[in-house]
Amino acid sequence: SGKFYQHGTTEASQATLASVSPVFAVMKLDKEGNSTFFEKKKTELYQELGLQARDLRFQHVMSITTRNNRIIMRLEFLKAVITPEFLLILDYRNLNLEHWLFNELASQLAGEGQLVTYSLPFEFRAIEAILQYRISKLQGRLNTLQPQILETLEALVDPKLLSVDRSKLHILLQNGKSLSELETDLKVFKETILEILDEEELIEELCLSKWTDPQVFEESTSGIDHAEEMELLLENYYRQAEDLANEARELRVLIDDSESIIFINLDSHRNVMMRLNLQLTMGTFSLSLFGLIGVAFGMNLESSLEEDPRIFWLVTGIMFLGSGLIWRRLLSFLGRHLEPPLPPHVPAVLKKSQPAAGRVELKNSLKAETFGLSRSTLTNQ
Repeated sequence: SGKFYQHGTTEASQATLASVSPVFAVMKLDKEGNSTFFEKKKTELYQELGLQARDLRFQHVMSITTRNNRIIMRLEFLKAVITPEFLLILDYRNLNLEHWLFNELASQLAGEGQLVTYSLPFEFRAIEAILQYRISKLQGRLNTLQPQILETLEALVDPKLLSVDRSKLHILLQNGKSLSELETDLKVFKETILEILDEEELIEELCLSKWTDPQVFEESTSGIDHAEEMELLLENYYRQAEDLANEARELRVLIDDSESIIFINLDSHRNVMMRLNLQLTMGTFSLSLFGLIGVAFGMNLESSLEEDPRIFWLVTGIMFLGSGLIWRRLLSFLGRHLEPPLPPHVPAVLKKSQPAAGRVELKNSLKAETFGLSRSTLTNQ
């Protein structure tokens, strides 16, 4: 009864796991480009492919691994399993890739596209088609960002502007964030391919038909090295990713340099405004300083000066003249202290001695060369 209870519990648990296991919407493409669509549970799928459950978890953003003569690829949202006979695209309904899946991928696998590996085994065409799609998407993102960033920087880096448009800065911030995400994706792409290129065994494992197809095995033994072809294929897309990364890096440097120019322009305009404010402050100070004379004459005190009508014009002239002189003196003082310091004066003695010293050193070097030539000549003789 105990064994019967354990057996019933095991069957119940398996039935429960089967009921909650995820279901994949699978698109299957064969060597001729024919496609079929079906839904299958994860447990049934990895059992048919001879894989483990952990092989179909797709934990990493990008990965290329081999298990039991199967290639498992994950490129961002694209999940694929490659065998020597067919290609499986998992969860194809959620990818929004209908144009590529139905119009381009099938023809590429059938050898009708512009793939370099059309004459090689099926897994070569499948890997190249997927990598080409990924590189084209990254290239498209860069082509979209580059003109937007250049246009925004051209509008911001203008010395005639006294202020910075905040909307342009907001656009530049968003584009910079998108550029950082693109740089991260390119870095992950390059690192994933580089890990395979560094291990010769991994490259050999990617050549599935070499171990299953006798004709391909004979070709590999007769001189056609499929592992070398796979390495060249991966190096090609690694080089393309490196070129895209260099272009993205140049955009990043351009953004940083433009930010420095923007800050310099703003500092320059700020310094102009501060200097103008300082000049007005000095003018107000000088005018108020001599305005004390008018305050003194405006007091309710009697003197003999107010009886003379020329005293008003005399005091007014003295006030404006004194204020102007004080303001000019303050401006000259400000100009002397804001001008950059002059380079240190070089005495004439040093200027004359430098060529002489140079001639002495030249003569010594010529003497040493002549002495060396004479020694070598004597030795040869």
